[in-house]
Amino acid sequence: MTDTVQRPGLDTQGFLVREGSLARVPDAFRPVVAAARDRLPDLLGARLHSAYLYGSIPRGTARPGRSDFDLLLALREEPTDADRQDVRAFGERLDEEFLQIDGVGALLYGRGRLLSEMERHDMGWFVACLCTPLLGDDLAAHLPRYRPDSLLARETNGDLALLLPRWRERIERTAGTEEALRPLVRFMSRHLVRTGFTLVMPRWRGWTSDLREMAGAFGAHYPERAAQMRRAAECGYEPVGDADVLRSYVDDLGPWLAAEYARVHGVKAPRPEDRL
Repeated sequence: MTDTVQRPGLDTQGFLVREGSLARVPDAFRPVVAAARDRLPDLLGARLHSAYLYGSIPRGTARPGRSDFDLLLALREEPTDADRQDVRAFGERLDEEFLQIDGVGALLYGRGRLLSEMERHDMGWFVACLCTPLLGDDLAAHLPRYRPDSLLARETNGDLALLLPRWRERIERTAGTEEALRPLVRFMSRHLVRTGFTLVMPRWRGWTSDLREMAGAFGAHYPERAAQMRRAAECGYEPVGDADVLRSYVDDLGPWLAAEYARVHGVKAPRPEDRL
């Protein structure tokens, strides 16, 4: 029987719609958003083309003291190491000043890279569908509309096999304390749940950023792995600083998911940095 359920995240023509809005920013986070908007032009000057929010804050689901503040910054030229250092220091200052956020994450790209054919179904899609404009001209005007198809799945998360060795190295470098491990558990949990969701996204035919809903969609197609993915979703929201959780990700769930992803959708096209 054909699934006729109207999934979230799509318009009436079946295209993905942008999920966030400045109007949805919770009141507690509005001072942080205002500070970022006011200070970023001074930080990057004429090099800054545009700035975007993404994550739980523009979706309206952020929790004071628990949610991080996520930015994507598009520069007119490719970012330099100095740009990255400046943005990292900027994020650290914001995190210290505003107690309602738990860390700052900032992605830094050149405008040309974001609009390139190579990034059309990865970072281009990310800007057009998951990022909320904060400053400058919106790059989404130069990007196509997207459907939740296999091409999008492959180019967004088809690189897990490449990431796993790096994750293992990162685990080895991280101190074994609960405080040090907790952010790593949160990061890897969220990444695996999103990868599991995009694995089944073309069959689910929709979009959500809710980790529990993502895990549920995945589990409907892979019941033998459903419990693992549900636990990962919970750790994405309430991380525990447990090295055993991380080992289960890089030794079991991650390798299985990478192999199944390659079988179903193929492998993401290589990026220049992958060859470094």
